[in-house]
Amino acid sequence: MQQFRAAIYVTLKPVVNDPQGLAIADGLRHLGYGSVASVRAGKYIVVTLTAHTSQEAEQLVGQMCARLLANPVIEDYRFEVSLQQ
Repeated sequence: MQQFRAAIYVTLKPVVNDPQGLAIADGLRHLGYGSVASVRAGKYIVVTLTAHTSQEAEQLVGQMCARLLANPVIEDYRFEVSLQQ
């Protein structure tokens, strides 16, 4: 068994309203960053897990995302799995 690190990025789908992103964009503009056109907020999750292969680790992380870490109705996710050193 090897130890892997998964970096998981969860974001709202483009068609879903993002009030947190709107508030961040408004705050940035009020701070003088007028060039900010839009902001989309999301989640960054790091999971350390053990698996026999990187393919198995990727399969497990995909299941975790689909079952708990992301709401597939309103969120998209992507992840990167790397061997932990």
